[in-house]
Order: sequence, then structure tokens, then C-alpha cells
Amino acid sequence: MTGIDIALPTDPDDAPLSEALRARFAAIVGTANALTEAADLAAYLEEPRGLFPGRAAMVLRPKTVEEVSAILRLADETKTPIVPQGGNTGLTGGQSPRSPGQIVLSLSRLDRIRAVDPVGRTITVDAGVVLQRVQEAADEAGLLFPLSLGSEGSCEIGGNLASNAGGTGVLAYGNSRELCLGIEAVLAGGEIFHGLRRLKKDNRGYDIRDLLVGSEGTLGVITGAVLRLFPKPAGREVAFVGLASPEAALKLLRIAERHAGGGLTGFEFLPRLGLDFVLRHIEGARDPMAQAHPWYVLVEVSSSRSAEDARETMEALLAEGFEAGIVADAAIAASLAQGDAFWHMRESMSWAQKPEGGSIKHDVSVPVARVPEFLEKAGAAVTAAIPGARICAFGHLGDGNVHYNISQPVGADTAGFLSRWREINGLVHGLVAEMDGSFSAEHGIGLLKREELARTKPALEMHLMRSIKRIFDRNNILNPGKVVQI
Repeated sequence: MTGIDIALPTDPDDAPLSEALRARFAAIVGTANALTEAADLAAYLEEPRGLFPGRAAMVLRPKTVEEVSAILRLADETKTPIVPQGGNTGLTGGQSPRSPGQIVLSLSRLDRIRAVDPVGRTITVDAGVVLQRVQEAADEAGLLFPLSLGSEGSCEIGGNLASNAGGTGVLAYGNSRELCLGIEAVLAGGEIFHGLRRLKKDNRGYDIRDLLVGSEGTLGVITGAVLRLFPKPAGREVAFVGLASPEAALKLLRIAERHAGGGLTGFEFLPRLGLDFVLRHIEGARDPMAQAHPWYVLVEVSSSRSAEDARETMEALLAEGFEAGIVADAAIAASLAQGDAFWHMRESMSWAQKPEGGSIKHDVSVPVARVPEFLEKAGAAVTAAIPGARICAFGHLGDGNVHYNISQPVGADTAGFLSRWREINGLVHGLVAEMDGSFSAEHGIGLLKREELARTKPALEMHLMRSIKRIFDRNNILNPGKVVQI
């Protein structure tokens, strides 16, 4: 992505690892799991956006928690920087190594599902278990693990927790932090934090689990977790709804919340432009409606009672929306497969932007009631700065999270467009700040947003964060330079 100016911090000046030290690290995991050849390293050095070209001395692939402990003990002794990595799906560079003196610590071989407790509704897993496998294991037990992401076929639980991933189920179930009861992690000196507790109530002082979740590998390396499971819904209905405006979507959200209560398990908004991208570039995508509408919402209602109850609730909320003149058209999925197809269109929206050229992306949140105002003001500011810019704003209306992505004007020079990344970020994030929102809703800080965090977060909060980092990681070996700089 040549031409991007996103003000990344300069790469660290870590000394290359000596052959003797490489051999000591390799001995911990065995030579087959200590990768040093360029061809073997490539998959660990590339990330989805292509913003952070990686450099590393080697990749270590431990199989046990004890091996992770030994690696970190040696790293702390020798002050060797370690970059933990799960499925390598992160979008802010938190998993990317930046120096030939750094080691990538891949958790992918820690992939056991340790236990499923149907009575207590928990599942205990290794950090390297792919999210989709957790969903499937819960389903086999007649339960539900509600974390759902577009990358669920490759992202791993350790990374989900390290970044406090959100996804489409936050409205009803909360983000990753709320889905985690217990954590096992290895700290910088090699000590193992044994926190795999299955308790829903544990009020014994400071919660170390909550510090580790969302820390992006800067405070410890997550190696296992106890996750909450939920009763599987007896009924599930999905509807694709055409609307005139974001204001109409917000009104429909209130109606849906009143009818469905906690059974409202999805409420996503998307623009016609985004749907057009999906229809053009995603194989098998079909327009759910005969006529185009400026905006759409994807509504999901779940019922613990019956399929009929879910259907009646969906029909009732849509009927009220029609009667109030809010809903222009709606298509209720005729089958589970069609409901999944509706969701696939929403989850494919980011990927469908790639063939359209350069895209300047934002992951922001504002108070739910101000989402329409944000969309209007941001749209005016961006199109004034870049006439012809195509705004593909979509996301989780129920929790105020907007993926505010801007595709280049048709026929524009991609490098020239992307060179304005920093300028456009300033416009969008400035408006977010005015609305008391966040410039990082669910993708984390990583490297991409570290400087903005330091510049905009209150000084006391930054001081506390740096102090916590120093306590957990005195030699600054855990993912150094990510989230906070000390």
C-alpha cells in the first residue's frame, strides 16, 4: 500500500539475535517449531491490511504452557522482545513484529478444548483454538458461544481476548471481556497466572483477568480461558429491512428493543453503497429486495421459547415499523440458510471494498442516539475534503460502533488518496471526540493508534497505563511499542 501516511512510529532499533541465543530459544520448542527461513516466516509477517510489513528473527511455536513459560523466562533474562500472535487477523498491527531482533510467539499449537461444562455453561480452551471450533463445540453440547466475527474461521481465542473483540453479538451478550470468566496467562518473567476460574461471582480484590483481556499481549501472554456459554435459542429469525435514513434505523431499534427485549441478538445498519459493493464482488450474494433503498438494517430476534415466538416477535416489530412509516420494505429469511446468507452479506462488507480501490478505514463509537448526527456531519466533512469520496459506513447500531470506511473516488489515484489517511483520520476522529466517543471501538490500539492514544487520552489515564505496564513487564519485552510506549 505505497503512499499511505498514517504516522506510524519508527521501527525499534533492536539488536539482531545471536546464533547462540537463537539456538537456546529453538531448544525449548524443538527445531521443527523454531522457524527462521524467510519462506516459513512470511505468513507471520504479513497482516490483513498490508500496513505493517513485518520483520522478525524467528517464529517460535510452543505446544504447552510450560514451553511458553520457558520462552518468556529466557526472553526476560536476555531482554529479547516477544510479539505474541494468534490467528494474525488483527487490523491495527498489534500482532506484527517490527524488528529483526524480535521473536514472534505463535500460540496456534496450543489448540486443545480442555473441558465443556454443560451444567455450569462454560468451556475451557487453549488460546490457539480457532473461534469457529469453540462455536461448534458449544453447539455440540446444545449451547451457544455468541462471539461472532467475520474472521471466525481463522481468528483464535487468545487474540480475541487480547484485543477484547466485539463482533455482531455485543448487543445481547457483550464483548469478549463479558464472555470470559477465567484466564490463564504467562507473565513476562515466565510466571504462570493460574486464573482458570469458572465462577460467575468472585469479588476478591483487583481483577487481573480484566487487565489481561484487552491488553494486546503487552501485560502477559494468554494461554487459556474459561468462556461463558448460553442456552441455544429455540427460535431465530433474521430480517433484512429497507429504510430511508439512519434516523429511521434508530427509531426501528427502539421498536425492536421494546418488542424483543434481551431477545434482540442483532441490529446492524448498512448503506446501499456497501450492499452494491457486496453484490458486485461477493460470489453468491443476492439483493434481498426488488427495489433499492438508501439504508438497510439487519435485524435478528432469538427466542428461548420457540421458533413461533421468534417469528411472532419479528412480525410484530416490523408491523409497527411499517405502520409508523419507518420501514419501507422488509424480507424475513425463509430459512436458516437464507438468514445466514443475509449475515454473510453484512460480514463481507469490508472485504467487498477491496476491489473498489483504496479505503481509509475507521473503527469508532459514539453514543447510540448520536449515530445519525455523526454520519451526517462526518459525511459532509469528508466529501468536502475529498469530492467524490464514497462513504461506506456500517456497523453495530445497538452499541454505537460505526465502521466508517471511505473508498476512493471512482478513477482516483490510489496512492494519492491513501496519502490523505492521516488528514481524514483527523477529521473523523475530531468529530468523534466532540461527541465524547472513541476512535477505537473494537479493533484495539496496536501500533496504528498508539500515538493518537497518547495524544488524546487524559494524562492521568496514560500515567496509570504506563505504570501498570512497568509492573507487569519491567524489561519491556512483551509486545514492546504496542498500545503504550514506556
